[in-house]
Amino acid sequence: MLLTVHVAAGALAMVLGAIALSARKGGTVHRRSGRWFVGAMIVMGVTASTLGFLKSPTDGNVFAGFLTLYFVGTALTTVRPPSRWSRAINGVALTAVIVLTIGSIVGGIDNINRGGLSAGGVPNRTIGVMSLILAGAMTLAAIGDARMMRSGPLRGAPRLKRHLWRMCVALFIAAGSFFSIRERVATILPEPFPSGPMRLLPIVLLFGTMFYWLWKLRRKSATPVPVRNDAR
Repeated sequence: MLLTVHVAAGALAMVLGAIALSARKGGTVHRRSGRWFVGAMIVMGVTASTLGFLKSPTDGNVFAGFLTLYFVGTALTTVRPPSRWSRAINGVALTAVIVLTIGSIVGGIDNINRGGLSAGGVPNRTIGVMSLILAGAMTLAAIGDARMMRSGPLRGAPRLKRHLWRMCVALFIAAGSFFSIRERVATILPEPFPSGPMRLLPIVLLFGTMFYWLWKLRRKSATPVPVRNDAR
């Protein structure tokens, strides 16, 4: 039952994330799909960590679930009005991401040196490289967290950029966990979707769209996209 909930939440998160990412930022479609996306990602992250922990406390899904919750949570607090709770969440998140970064670096190096295939059929070296990439993203995120806690809430374009890229990394974790394994894709989608290029396409589109919006917000003086905090 828990696995069914996890799969359903992950599938829903990918659809809602694609809608929110493609829609006009701050618009009704973006806000509504974004709210549901956050809910689906939270369910997916919690169930992933729980399922992983039931296998082994060191299972990779435990890490992936917490990491998903970190990126979604800090992306959400970025566009919420500052409060005692948001400051507390950001403080806990900063501590958590430092621990997760260290664990990701150690685990990534271990997987690269180990070689072979994981229990899920994915090459350990591939897992190791992805772990190091995520460690880089988490390092940037931790630096951003520390700066924001020191200087106060962001405004305008920097605020939206922080929200955007963190939501995209969370979506990447969901999409990557599905599209990285051919057998998973083949059980749901027909040919040619399980092929390598087709499984890579959603990831390319995700980051292509993310960089497009970041380019639109490249200047700090850019006119902020309207975002209603009370409607998120």
